[in-house]
Amino acid sequence: MKDRKKMLAEAGTDTRLCHIGNDPSDFFGFVNPPVVHASTVLFPDVKTMETRAQKYTYGTRGTPTTDALCAAIDELEGSAGTILVPSGLAAITVPFLAYLSAGDHALIVDSVYSPCRHFCDTMLTRLGVEIEYYDPAVGAGIETLIRPNTKLVHTEAPGSNTFEMQDIRAIADAAHKHGCVVTMDNTWATPLYFRPLDFGVDVSIHAATKYPSGHSDILMGTVSANEAHWKALHEAQITLGTCPSPDDSYMILRGLRTMGLRLDAHQKAALAVAEWLEGRDGVARVLHPALPSFPGHDIWKRDFKGASGIFSFVLAADGQAQFKPKARAFLDELSLFGLGYSWGGYESLAVMVNLDDRRICKAPAEGPVIRLQIGLENVEDIIADLERGFAAAAKV
Repeated sequence: MKDRKKMLAEAGTDTRLCHIGNDPSDFFGFVNPPVVHASTVLFPDVKTMETRAQKYTYGTRGTPTTDALCAAIDELEGSAGTILVPSGLAAITVPFLAYLSAGDHALIVDSVYSPCRHFCDTMLTRLGVEIEYYDPAVGAGIETLIRPNTKLVHTEAPGSNTFEMQDIRAIADAAHKHGCVVTMDNTWATPLYFRPLDFGVDVSIHAATKYPSGHSDILMGTVSANEAHWKALHEAQITLGTCPSPDDSYMILRGLRTMGLRLDAHQKAALAVAEWLEGRDGVARVLHPALPSFPGHDIWKRDFKGASGIFSFVLAADGQAQFKPKARAFLDELSLFGLGYSWGGYESLAVMVNLDDRRICKAPAEGPVIRLQIGLENVEDIIADLERGFAAAAKV
């Protein structure tokens, strides 16, 4: 067991996922770490209490359970430290509050997760932060948008719902010339298929609700920072009092053990369905970065190690008046696909995308956008269900 750490550092992805985050020898040989329910932590004497000279001091500041998960995420991200927060949205808002102040200017990609835009346009604006949205295709050209008071550049690749790719390295390099913090929502790829910090990002954001959980039953976010930005992130979490439950932390850690296997299955099935959709009548476009036909495919192929199970397609329609009726007919006919938000679980999901909040990346003109989460069901069953949807849409 002495060479365990070295062994894991040299091991394959699935091997590492099975063993990172805890050492059984720390807990009497038990394979999984204990679930520690805690608020109060006792000190042996006043001096220790005053100096906080012990590892654990209060439940909000970490427990063996949360530490095990944070250690696993740090291993995957290559980060100096990770915080756990109650949701994927909190994983965006906490670092924004950590690095932005009144009078600052922030650049946010226009294809951003919609609740992130709402937070920026409401709370951040109310707190005196100026928000500007930029084209995801801007690349190094983002430097022309940076002002003396620009403090943060937020990226997301692929973009939410429409999957625009970004040249993360070019954006990060340009932003760092002006001292900006670069954050990235990396939920789609997970650290298995893209490691943001390796491409110049300072803070990697992840909705652990999705693939780390894998079963549509937990809400959690992780935020991982490099050495230069870890202290401010950690301080913000302590100040805001954001912390997840020990039971959820344990379940996310358990989900990591099979995440590599699940992601591989999601990837293969989603690509098979996307390729099938490309050749089917009634489809105007398929929005999947791993398809050679997709505008951002070259960036995806250059920088990413894989693709996950969520993508969109444009349902062909004859004019705006048909958009919603066709989409409703398509979705209402589905049986295997559930109609629900979120993704990353074992089950297939479908939703009609609302892009009304976009300012630059406008909604496609050919028809409504349908987002699919391809689950772990058999591909032939998934396609058969989609065929039923197309048959219903064709009657509209």
